Amino acid sequence: MRSKDSLEREIKFPDAEHEKLRERLAELEAERLGPAAFEDNWILDRDGQLLKSGRILRLRTDGQRARLTFKGPLRIEGNMKVREEREVEVGNADEARSLFENLGYRVVRRYQKLREEWQLGGVTIALDHTPIGDYAEFEGDGAETVARRCGLDPQKGEKRSYLRLYEDYLKEHPEAPPEMVFR
Repeated sequence: MRSKDSLEREIKFPDAEHEKLRERLAELEAERLGPAAFEDNWILDRDGQLLKSGRILRLRTDGQRARLTFKGPLRIEGNMKVREEREVEVGNADEARSLFENLGYRVVRRYQKLREEWQLGGVTIALDHTPIGDYAEFEGDGAETVARRCGLDPQKGEKRSYLRLYEDYLKEHPEAPPEMVFR
C-alpha cells in the first residue's frame, strides 16, 4: 500500500519463516487479503536509461489483473527503502508490453514469486516465496513497528531489490537461469 503522497515505504526480511509469521499475524488480528497468488514480473527499459538512473518500469501479472508500475530512484531512511511509486491497472498485459516495445522498450529482466498478502492497519505484509528463498515485506508508514510486533528486527532488513538480490545470487550460482523464475 502506498501513502497518499505516492511514496513506497518498505522493509524486506530474508529467510522469513512464513508459517511463524502467519501465526503471529493471526494473533495480531491482521486480515489475510486472499490466497497466495503467482506473480510474473517483467522489467522494461530502453537502452538501460531507467535502470542506470535507479528507476524501474515493471509490468506485473498475478492471474487476476495486470499492473504497470513506475518506481523512482531509491533512498534509504533509517531502515526503510523509500521511493516514488506510480501504478496503473492495465486490461491486457500482452498489449501493454507490445505498446512499450513499439516505443523502444524491451524486457530486460524477469522475476517470479508466489505472494500472500496481509493487512494490519495501514501496513501491507507480503509473504513472498521466490526461486531464491522466502522473504517478508512490510510496506506502509508503520512498517517498522509492525515488523517488530512480528518479532523481526528492522536493523536486519534487506535493502536490495529482488533484481539486485538475483544479480548477486547469479555471481555465487552461475549455473542458475539468467532470470529469477521457477523451473
